[in-house]
Amino acid sequence: MQVGQDPTDLDLKDLQALLYRLITAPEGVAAGFAAERSPGPQTLDDLERLIESDDRLSAGQRLEIYANAYFYRILECLKEDFPATLTTLGDDNFHNLITGYLIEYPPTEPSISYAGRYLGEFLRDHPFIEQWPFLADLARLERTLIEVFHAADAKPLDAATMRSVAPEDWPGFGMRTHPALAIVDCCWRVDEFLRAMETAEAGADGSPQAPARSPVSVLVWRKSSQVHYRALEHPERAALDVARAGTKFSAICEAIAADIGETDDDGGQVVLVSRLLARWLDDGVFVVA
Repeated sequence: MQVGQDPTDLDLKDLQALLYRLITAPEGVAAGFAAERSPGPQTLDDLERLIESDDRLSAGQRLEIYANAYFYRILECLKEDFPATLTTLGDDNFHNLITGYLIEYPPTEPSISYAGRYLGEFLRDHPFIEQWPFLADLARLERTLIEVFHAADAKPLDAATMRSVAPEDWPGFGMRTHPALAIVDCCWRVDEFLRAMETAEAGADGSPQAPARSPVSVLVWRKSSQVHYRALEHPERAALDVARAGTKFSAICEAIAADIGETDDDGGQVVLVSRLLARWLDDGVFVVA
């Protein structure tokens, strides 16, 4: 909006953009409108020509209602997406967190489901980390659960399909990870912390126990419309990394062998591969490449 421009002269697209900027202005509608009309002291008088007012509410007050509704709608949705983060911080701290987050990362997508995708990154350098150093990992894990739930679908590879493949063809059998699968690398055992919160396991004072500081890779996957997660074994991580873009079963076995180191105990490697494969097929984390 140009200095001195009459709001009623705006076309529909520019008018919508102006209202959006005012509704999402961090310091409120009045400050947002002043910034639109700067330099020089400004008031909301021109908005009276754009938005009808009456004896109860001015144009600015009416727009503030939408501004408040906009923020609180996003806040309520993020409370649903990050329940463990909310419980850890409490309502007031979470409110303040989201206020700062939306200033730094305003929504850019029509769907509100994208609103919280950068919260984990935002928390990395947030002052809350001093009191809750695991918070960024926790938020990233909670966000990944949402993303995996909405990920594309595909028919999972199952045990029956593998049994239909001749043993001599197994080495060349093509596999890749399911599109509804992700791995979250964490410095804290937030997987255990989140599980404890979900099952209402708390300390004697009723507050959640802080997670242990220990590196972990957390597998998140969807099966039958339900999202699951668990800590990965080290050989699993190597195998799943190899299989992301599609590979042969022999390459997955080689990745496992390389991860655990070369040993003379080939039988032990075979047992490990068999055990992991059975678990992967039961979880449905692979598809045919």
